[in-house]
Amino acid sequence: MRAAIVTVLGLTLGIVGLFAQTPTGTLNIYYIDTEGGQSTLFVGPTGESLLVDTGNAGDRDLGRIVEALKAAGVKQIDHMWTTHYHGDHVGALLALAKQFPIMHFYDHGKPHPNDRIVSAAFLSSYEELSQGKRTIVKPGDKVQMSALDIAAVASANQFIRSNLSGGGRQNAACSGTPKKDESAYMDPDNGESAGFVLTYGRFRTVDLGDLTWNGELDLMCPTNRIGAVDLYLTSHHGLAKSGSPALVHGLQPRVVVMNNGTRKGGEPDAFRVLRESPGLEDLWQLHWSYNVGLENAPALFLANIDDNATVANVLTAQQSAPRGGTAAASHSSAYLIKVSAQRDGAFTVTNTRNGFSKTYRPRP
Repeated sequence: MRAAIVTVLGLTLGIVGLFAQTPTGTLNIYYIDTEGGQSTLFVGPTGESLLVDTGNAGDRDLGRIVEALKAAGVKQIDHMWTTHYHGDHVGALLALAKQFPIMHFYDHGKPHPNDRIVSAAFLSSYEELSQGKRTIVKPGDKVQMSALDIAAVASANQFIRSNLSGGGRQNAACSGTPKKDESAYMDPDNGESAGFVLTYGRFRTVDLGDLTWNGELDLMCPTNRIGAVDLYLTSHHGLAKSGSPALVHGLQPRVVVMNNGTRKGGEPDAFRVLRESPGLEDLWQLHWSYNVGLENAPALFLANIDDNATVANVLTAQQSAPRGGTAAASHSSAYLIKVSAQRDGAFTVTNTRNGFSKTYRPRP
């Protein structure tokens, strides 16, 4: 069985290799399936690499990340960005460092002191691994990466207070978006997430890790200092703890990628905010979500789908599917979503499950 799984995984990620050969001057982004965690690979037009988070611990996510790196032609990780220290974001980091040289590390510094799920053992090993190669980012800091502008906009519950290019207007979406009571959250390191805006010419994308609702309001209200983006990776996997109208509607993304799992993330309230976002053209998902059933994006835009019988059972069940962080059994076909962006602002999104691609022309 293990050999069969490895074979299918190799075939799946072999598809990625077909897409790795892209024209010079292209920024490639790989949204790797980590079953509701995060691992996103950026390969700049000069071949320089930035990896954001490393999914869950164990061979499953490690293998998927390694295959994606190889398919993209990455020999070393030039920049390793850790949004925060939860296991679905740092799980494979230490093991990955044994297979690929990591040249520099970026993170938000010490974890939130009240977080009850950050691993002390990981933190100790990470301190040793990153010694002398680590930057604790502050809002406004830049990652020096050829041809790209990467600006930290959030870190350790601090947020930019100067405007990025295109930012500076009052955010009308702040009206009627109150803050929530987050005092009972057992995982406050989410709110410490280090997030950034990446710009390549006229193309812009944002990754805020698992930044929660109140932090989003602190970042975006009353002034939208970021401006509009072309591509938004959903904060917190599409959980209702994040993805506020103030953030999503303020950013006005044309395209959204949701890094959800079958049962993790992809909650109804998150879908509602996305669908009400002005200017949204398409939602792409790493998984069909049990939490919303028929409200998922069309199948062409779904990277991973359960078999027909399982989907039918979910849709016809008397009770709604469980929500939250419990993951389903992992599947062997780990399809990812790839984005190829050009300096003029045009970008193409590809679903490696079915080969479906759609190109988005530059904003007017």
